[in-house]
Amino acid sequence: MSDREAVLFANDAFYVCFAGNDYEGLERLWARTAPVTCIHPGWEALYGRGPVMESWLAIIQNGAPAIQCREPRVALYGDTATVICYERAEGGYLIATNVFVREDGEWRMTHHQAGPTRGAPAPEVEGGPPASVN
Repeated sequence: MSDREAVLFANDAFYVCFAGNDYEGLERLWARTAPVTCIHPGWEALYGRGPVMESWLAIIQNGAPAIQCREPRVALYGDTATVICYERAEGGYLIATNVFVREDGEWRMTHHQAGPTRGAPAPEVEGGPPASVN
């Protein structure tokens, strides 16, 4: 599997865990040694693994909203990667940045930020490959 495919797999895992209210899966996905940060829509910035994971637990315990990742685009920078994508949510779209680092041979999330956007993804084309850059 190429790095690009592995990053997309990790990004997909993030959304699957979130949609499934799978805190343990999210916990495994987030970095353990790299600095961790997160900005949920409308929240203040969270710094450190503890506060970030506590935020995900609180969201999941209240029933995570239905979010679908659309048009993920990967940019690779050695052992760091970003994925920018649309998040389809009830009432419209958000745009998100997910940052991954390679830790112990695995791509792990180190930052997530989502917020409003005026844009929207292109209409879905069945069977189309995920978009990427680099």
